[in-house]
Amino acid sequence: MFKNKNPDGTLNLCGKNVARLRMAMRPKVSQNKLAGQLQLAGLDLEKNAVQRIESGERFVTDIELKKLAQVLDVSTDELLR
Repeated sequence: MFKNKNPDGTLNLCGKNVARLRMAMRPKVSQNKLAGQLQLAGLDLEKNAVQRIESGERFVTDIELKKLAQVLDVSTDELLR
């Protein structure tokens, strides 16, 4: 049976980049603050979902990827590198 996981066991390609970009934001942005910004952009995610995305424990849909890129002010390609 196939498993939709990366070789390192994570469930998404963008989590590490989301964490890196969030931590590089000035002023500093917490996972809770990022979740709030995503909610303002129309994506209903809570802090726990952001944490699970960053740690690779949660899949990311294409809609979520687009909103993450918008809020982090990068391209979707940047998130997937």
